[in-house]
Amino acid sequence: MADRGLKYLVSEYETRTPSKYTAGSWKPFAKALRSADAVADDTSATKPEVAEAKTALMNAAADLKAADDGTFQTITNNTFWNDTSGNPIYSQGGGVFKFGDTYYWYGVHYTGAELYRANPTRKYDGNVSFVSIPVYSSKDLVNWKFENRVATRSTGVGSGANLGGAGWVGRLGVSYNENTGKYVLAVQMWHTGRGGHGVLLLQGDSPTDTFDYGYFQTQITNSPTTGTGDQTVFTDDNGKDYLIFSNREGRSRGFVAKFRESDSLRIEPGVEIRRGDGREGNAMFKLDGKYYHAASDLHGWNTSVNYVNESTSGNVQGSYSSEYVLAGTEMDYSHVTQTGFFVTVHGTKQNTVIYAGDRWADFAWNGIGYNQWVPITKTGARPQFHSVSQWQFNVTTGEWRIGPANNYILNPDIQADRIIVSSVRGWRNLGGSVTNVNGGANGSRFALQVSNSGGVEQRIASVPAGTYTLSLHARGSAGQVVITGADGSQRTLSIPSSSGWAKRELTGIALPSGAATVTVRASGSGGVTVDQLSLVKTSGLDPGFWTPERLGS
Repeated sequence: MADRGLKYLVSEYETRTPSKYTAGSWKPFAKALRSADAVADDTSATKPEVAEAKTALMNAAADLKAADDGTFQTITNNTFWNDTSGNPIYSQGGGVFKFGDTYYWYGVHYTGAELYRANPTRKYDGNVSFVSIPVYSSKDLVNWKFENRVATRSTGVGSGANLGGAGWVGRLGVSYNENTGKYVLAVQMWHTGRGGHGVLLLQGDSPTDTFDYGYFQTQITNSPTTGTGDQTVFTDDNGKDYLIFSNREGRSRGFVAKFRESDSLRIEPGVEIRRGDGREGNAMFKLDGKYYHAASDLHGWNTSVNYVNESTSGNVQGSYSSEYVLAGTEMDYSHVTQTGFFVTVHGTKQNTVIYAGDRWADFAWNGIGYNQWVPITKTGARPQFHSVSQWQFNVTTGEWRIGPANNYILNPDIQADRIIVSSVRGWRNLGGSVTNVNGGANGSRFALQVSNSGGVEQRIASVPAGTYTLSLHARGSAGQVVITGADGSQRTLSIPSSSGWAKRELTGIALPSGAATVTVRASGSGGVTVDQLSLVKTSGLDPGFWTPERLGS
């Protein structure tokens, strides 16, 4: 039988160059490629033979080892991302999955994402109309090529209905089934024409194929509700696939459920791994042999710390610890995101988990950019979240380092708190009156206001030695910002009164390696309002020197 997926994979893998890989890994790959090519050309090949050839080719491709140590690529957060053709990446509530030697990123394109990107100075409540499910491919997890829309509004969902008629489509992932050679996409769907809430399963012959209807499952055994609260797909090291989800109403229970091994078109009974407060953004990662279930606060697609339950056995469906806050997420509510999904990279030198946080266009209005990716590494017994605005990653070795344009101030745009508060996330009150206020600089949602001789400070755990520039936007009465180095040295940026927003900057700040403190104070009883604070290193040590080990966290 002809299989468009196998033909696509053979054509794709024929572009690989032997000199880029070690001889030991190239030989079995070349053999698998020849065998797959023969099966693809054999019109009498059976479905099992096609699936076997496809699986063998993907496994051999996954085992290819680079002949060099690769290069560092830069990931910049707090901005809207584009694909390699310069077009906007619209991908939310999805996941990144490695098939063969290539990473594929699936997510949902909503109309609200277009509106927010065009004008990120307001909320867009209710603009979650489904457009499509795009897929992008990458070899380095940084540069993403648009491949296809694997599902659109015209995609059938059974019983004569299509995705265009759904009231909600979102939270998805993709698994590969070795028995059928199919790629199966699991996505939440609410469709009155299909009986309400459930998990829609679509399937395709290749990672970038146009996917077709497989099944719509309204209930997962052991969950007290139809459908799911939030969900992601987790693939274990042995290739087994699981749906990570919560119950739809209340979301107080977390589950891990297998995909049916025969064809991945059913979700088997869920095993409960947590119970307690309502959580959303349920996702799973594995690091150094341990499983971690992570989720966010339940308050409408907004930012929060990440709550983690870690496995206490070697079984993903086994027992888990009580909940704790993932270290590093508390200062700025997980880099002003909600839990999205995780990508674990097994490098030649270290394992690194990438946290892919969501900034939803709908409801939130909490900063620029939908996709915020930061590294997670093991620090002692528990994982550590590194909230960085720019970093560099080497997908071959698994190493990462701080980017040269990283802003060392956390919650610099005062966007982490979703409501008006008197103690701003990441900033310690020093007396007087402190609050976040509506109407930040350049159309942002909030700014920081201190008055009545008040002040706030933020202690930055560690900065590399070098020369820095401190900048911010300010309005209102006079004030000052003081930067204190680990050696006690201080530099002061005076803020004159201003009726409108004005940018203020202090250059040439010499800081030694170690902790640094940024203090914002009002001069007298008047209120100074600041926003978009930044502390960026402009000269000093090469960025390669400032690795996670030097962060001291």
